[in-house]
Amino acid sequence: MKTELITRDITPAVKLLQAGGLVAVPTETVYGLAGNGLDPGVIEKIYEVKGRPPVKPISLMVSDAGAIDRLCEAVPPAARALAECFWPGPLTLVLKAKPEIPLVLRAGGETVGLRCPRQEQTLRLLRELEFPLAVPSANPSGQASPKTAGDVLGYFDGRIEGVIDGGACELGLESTVLDLSCVPFRILRQGSLPEKELMDALVDSMQVIGITGGSGCGKTTVLRELETRGAMVVDADAVYHELLETDRGLLESLKAAFPEAVSETGEGIGLKLDRKKLGRIVFQDEEALLTLNRITHLSIGKEIRRRLQDWAMNGGELAAIDAIALHSSGEASICDWTLAVTAPEETRIRRIMDRDGISREAAQQRIRAQLGNEDFIELCDETIVNDGDLKMLSCRLNNILEVRKKQWKT
Repeated sequence: MKTELITRDITPAVKLLQAGGLVAVPTETVYGLAGNGLDPGVIEKIYEVKGRPPVKPISLMVSDAGAIDRLCEAVPPAARALAECFWPGPLTLVLKAKPEIPLVLRAGGETVGLRCPRQEQTLRLLRELEFPLAVPSANPSGQASPKTAGDVLGYFDGRIEGVIDGGACELGLESTVLDLSCVPFRILRQGSLPEKELMDALVDSMQVIGITGGSGCGKTTVLRELETRGAMVVDADAVYHELLETDRGLLESLKAAFPEAVSETGEGIGLKLDRKKLGRIVFQDEEALLTLNRITHLSIGKEIRRRLQDWAMNGGELAAIDAIALHSSGEASICDWTLAVTAPEETRIRRIMDRDGISREAAQQRIRAQLGNEDFIELCDETIVNDGDLKMLSCRLNNILEVRKKQWKT
């Protein structure tokens, strides 16, 4: 067999592949050994030429994100979002395969990997074909992945029908492989796409709502309603208190800024904050308060981001961040949109008195020490008035969510 070297015109490669041949193709990562991904006989030939163990599945190369729904089932929304973000590019998504995907390609399993390459010649090739391509790396199993057409010929000259010479691969490292077929999602192979970019995109694929409002407005009720709709709720204040018990780095930063308020201890993480001492310092010194906020908001923001990443990796699609200082802390920047929860002052007074067992005067003082309803309304994208029963609140929340859902999807 003579292996044809193909350069600019990909027509010979199209014909060879349509006839059941094998053609090595360039990608931005490494060269791949391609054949008809829906023909079991061709796939078996790929395994034979490579010496690939039959227990290792082969991924499919596709021309666009539309292939996800053509070839896969039970597709999580994150898959489409990641494809929109990174395709064409070095990301392989593993999803549950439709029954028509050959069993030999799946190595007897239920999943298939899909990837859309960024290399221009191979992308044109895929668009010319009526089938996806089965494409493992174009090297004998156990050998170095090829980065040039010459590398491929060194392995398979005379054993495959053709090689498209696309020059040296841009990245030279295999694609990152993410399994979305089960939860939690798993990175099966760390490749060319950095984990941070992948995690950031997963968080961006969710809808994150920022919730804020003054005492007695009924934020907790709104958050519970969101939880019944599948949301994960992150309480920024609770996160801060947890970090004071678990994050030594945060306490070290606080000790450096306020040494008299943080003491060494032989228990737990080795440091303990005296919140009363810290309060006396910062509430008498505006600059000290700003320093405290810079330190704490940075740590809280990182922890919230980590929790959102965990939620996204568990297939989460909706999250809510509860923070009275949502905007001044910078946490609003994590959110897709923000919601102010408000209520009439008399309703708030009554709720605070009932909840905390304090006098009317004390409840009024607490409300007046905070931003007013108008301030929260001005800061936020949406407002919900919580002045009735749960059924009314639920109806108002549904109306806002429906509008926002449509805007988010577009």
